[in-house]
Formats: sequence, structure tokens, C-alpha cells
Amino acid sequence: MSTKLWGGRFQEESASWVNDFGASINFDQLMADEDVEGSLAHVKMLGKTGILPDSDVQQIIVGLEGIQSDLHAGKIEFSTVNEDVHMNIESILTDRIGPVAGKIHTARSRNDQVATDFHLYLKNRLPKIIDEIGMVQSTLVKLAEENVETIMPGYTHLQHAQPISYGHYLMAYYQMLKRDKERFTFNEEHTDMLPLGAAALAGTTFPIDRQFVARELGFSKVYANSLDAVSDRDFALEFLSNASILMMHLSRFCEELSMWVSYEFNYIELSDAFTTGSSIMPQKKNPDMAELIRGKSGRVYGHLMGLLATMKSLPLAYNKDLQEDKEGTFDTIKTILPSLKVLNGMLKSLKVNKDKMHAAVENDFSNATELADYLATKGIPFREAHKIVGELVLKGIQNHQNLQDISLTDYKKINPKIDQQVYEVLKPTIAVERRHSEGGTGFDQVKKQIELAKVELNQ
Repeated sequence: MSTKLWGGRFQEESASWVNDFGASINFDQLMADEDVEGSLAHVKMLGKTGILPDSDVQQIIVGLEGIQSDLHAGKIEFSTVNEDVHMNIESILTDRIGPVAGKIHTARSRNDQVATDFHLYLKNRLPKIIDEIGMVQSTLVKLAEENVETIMPGYTHLQHAQPISYGHYLMAYYQMLKRDKERFTFNEEHTDMLPLGAAALAGTTFPIDRQFVARELGFSKVYANSLDAVSDRDFALEFLSNASILMMHLSRFCEELSMWVSYEFNYIELSDAFTTGSSIMPQKKNPDMAELIRGKSGRVYGHLMGLLATMKSLPLAYNKDLQEDKEGTFDTIKTILPSLKVLNGMLKSLKVNKDKMHAAVENDFSNATELADYLATKGIPFREAHKIVGELVLKGIQNHQNLQDISLTDYKKINPKIDQQVYEVLKPTIAVERRHSEGGTGFDQVKKQIELAKVELNQ
């Protein structure tokens, strides 16, 4: 006869190495607090509905609260013999209060129990993730406000394109993070659903009160379908998808941070606290923390792909495959939270080399579009103006001459209406300032972005 809590119909025990393969306690113990919390709500409901007598309910509550206290004090030890966090806690409860502990599992299954624990675990952590994103946004807004009129090259294809405000550049990442935050906020809605009461897959014959349990645990609603409640993990997939998009944004940012600190760019300098040296090259100051965030994006992508692959062919309802839903999710939470914190620290302490950024647009052709636009205002069709400026750029590259170095006499050969104003138009600062279309890099528009962001962040 098996000694397992579920072992009534089994005549022999599994070998220890088989138990180890099937056990999840090594990772799902992270949900121990949520498991006790869910059990407390469940047993209170069993008492409220009269399914269990008050004497049993009170005994179980005292036992669970004792376990919860010991959990917080680090005094609980788990065993792979009891497979998972649910069976471990029930076994500990049985040791402490006797056979009455077995009544706690009335009208529920491990299927709806584990789904509830998982929902609670993610539900409790999403607000922290959203807060951390907000902290990075706040730092970006502050840094952008300090650099509205800091001019840098804007790039396409990693080629100088047009001069832009560094503040505008920073606010681009603010907007990406804003959408990330919105995605996680929407994820909260799908995580804020109670599976408990679905039992194994078909509900229960006991007169349970799922709405009571939902209120006890702070869920806004219950799953409407018992099969769906125990078998789907789309809330976790949604989280992993959102986390992957977030890490993609952080990775792009860190890629640029790593470029901007290089000798060739030298646009910014990172604090020593977020860089490392070389074991052989004394001069090195490596952007390791930025590189690590960039690298960890692949780790998070892998967890999303892993769970999608696990889920893609599962028949209804519960299958043991679903045990694979947690490790990747737990690791993703442990990855994105410090990534956000480290990025925030890097941004708060970085030094902006404003002169170096500005110099990069003084000796290039990123003002070519300004000249083409200027020619268009003189009646030259834009396509013709584009061709004229392209030829001027080619000649300038060949002769080592920038557009602002061309004489007015030569400009008038193109069009006699060209006047001294052309040199004002070609100045990088003026080029940026004049881009005042809504959402553009013009200083007034960047300031509007910043002010709106402050309202959004309640600053």
C-alpha cells in the first residue's frame, strides 16, 4: 500500500529517483505563502457554508496560521517525498493537528489549488513590476528635462540621419515603457481571477461559495468554466509575452548605452558602480551591467517559447505537463525586476557628454534634409531639391566640405532666391528647434512630452 496522501489505490511505491523526477517542491515552494493563504480562505468558506463544523475549521485555521508564521521565520522544511508545496503543507498540518487536517481538502483538488496559488503568486508581484517600470520612467523624464536642448545625431541604419534632442531620444524609451506598463496592467485583469472551486475539472457537489473565497483572497471575479480554470495558463503566457517585450525594449536601450560609452562615440559615461574592468587590460571600463540586461532578454524569450510549446497540444483538462509552467515564470520575475533596478541606477548616475554629442552633428551631413526643405520653400519641387542636395553632399564628401561651408555665391547658382538665411537653417540647434510638428524633436514639443509624462506619473 502506498503511503502517499493520494495512494489508496496504489500497491507499490515509486523509487526515490522517480519521486525526484516528478516532484516540484524544489521550485513551487516559492508559492508556500500563497498556498497557505488559499487554504485559509477555503477552510473559512467550508465553515461558512456548514460543510465543516466550526470546531474543525478553527483547529485547521490555527494550524495553518502556525505554519504561515513558521514559513515567515524560515522554520519550515520541505520534502520531495510529498511531491509539491500543497502536499507538503497538508502533511505538515497533519503532523501538527492530526487527521482533521485531511478535511481541508474537502471540495477542492490539487488542480484548482495549484492554479489558485499560481494566480495569487503572479497577482502579488505584478504591482511591483509596474512600480519598477514607473521608477525607470521617472528617471527618464528627469534626464530628458535636463537635456531638452542637448543635440545629438539621430540615426537610421546606424548612419547619421538628422540632428535630434537627446531629451527626445530619452522620451522615446519613456513611451515604450509606458506601453509595457499598460500591458502588465491589462495582465492584472486576467490574473485577478479565482480558479478555486473548479475542483479537479468538473466542479463539486458540495454547496461551496466561490464568491466568498474570491473576496477573502482579493480576486475580483471567479473563472466561469471549471475546465478552463484548471487547464489554461494564458495569464502566465500573457505575462511572459509582456516580459519579453519589456526585455526587448531594455535590450535595445542597453545596446545603445554600450555603443554610446565606446571610445568612438563617447556620448555618455557610466558610473564606476555599473561597470567593470579587465583582468589584463588596465584601461578598460566595460558596460557589463548593460550587456547583462541585453543578454538576459534571450533568457526571458526562452521561457515564453518553452511554455507556449508546453501548452500547444495539451488536451483538456489538467495534465502533469502544466507543472512546467512555474519555473520559467518565477525566473522571469527574478530577471526583470533587477534588470529594471539596474537600468534605473545606470540612468540616474550616467554623465552626458553634451559637447561630444553636439560636435557629432557639426561635422556631418545630418542637416541635408534641412537644406532640401529650405530649397522647397523657394519653389523647387522637393524631389528636385532632394537630388540637388544629394549632389552637394557627394561633392562635399569628395572635397571635405560641409553644407554650411558652401559659399552663398555657389548656393545662388542653384537658385537666386537663396539668401543668408540658409546658414541659419543649417545650424544643428536651429534644425532641431524648427521640428515643431506634434510629437517631433523640437524643443517645445519635447517639453510638452515631458509635462504630459509628469501628469501620467503623478509627479
